Amino acid sequence: MTKPKALLIDVTKCIGCMACYYACKEANKLPETEKVEEDLSATNYTVVKETDGVFYRKLCMHCNEPTCASVCPVKAFEKTPEGPVIYHDKKCIGCRYCIQACPFDVPAYEWKSNKPLVKKCTMCAQRQKEGKITACAEACPTGATYFGDREELLAEARKRIQENPGQYINHIYGEKEVGGTSVLIISSIPFEKFGFRADLIEKPLSDLTWEIMSKIPNYVVVSGVFLYGIYWIINRRMELSEYNKSKNRDSSEDKN
Repeated sequence: MTKPKALLIDVTKCIGCMACYYACKEANKLPETEKVEEDLSATNYTVVKETDGVFYRKLCMHCNEPTCASVCPVKAFEKTPEGPVIYHDKKCIGCRYCIQACPFDVPAYEWKSNKPLVKKCTMCAQRQKEGKITACAEACPTGATYFGDREELLAEARKRIQENPGQYINHIYGEKEVGGTSVLIISSIPFEKFGFRADLIEKPLSDLTWEIMSKIPNYVVVSGVFLYGIYWIINRRMELSEYNKSKNRDSSEDKN
């Protein structure tokens, strides 16, 4: 049986070196920018910020029971047994329900693209298949981001908190929030100061969305089919337009 993996982010060990940021860019072939990006976006899957002299990271939390997957009418999102929440771009119809539903405000949309997709951290799912750890954990020089089995990381986090009560607040963010996540965070200051939501319930939000969506299945299905139809038509027109342009260019070249 596969043991789900996770990341343990120990804020007290982060020095703000940005190694995780650049490693993520490289591993996911994301475009480099002149300035370090300070927000999650379609071209940036993690950020390193600083509050009261303390550095911390933000990225997809990879929920155990992801809301993005529960609201998606075409199952474009999937929680894998290994831990990552992955995205199937060929299934996506561009409804963006996932963006609205995420309790951590993570998924980003490629607004400037002709064929926009949803983008977010993949928890290096492909690297994991190859037996590697995540790029951010591999690059971290201080162990502030650590990769391993989720249960073992929870045990390690509890041990650090118990052995250093003055160094950590007594809470593992991600252990129980919205049913638990595959990104676990321990800190020396309250998580609210980092902008992390403190009002999240322990019950998976996917349970709540299912309760609602199960009462309107026909609407969801019809909407999904309708949106996919629009998506297919638009892309088909774009493909035909490109084909005709190419054909006209070839004809002009033959005449010359």
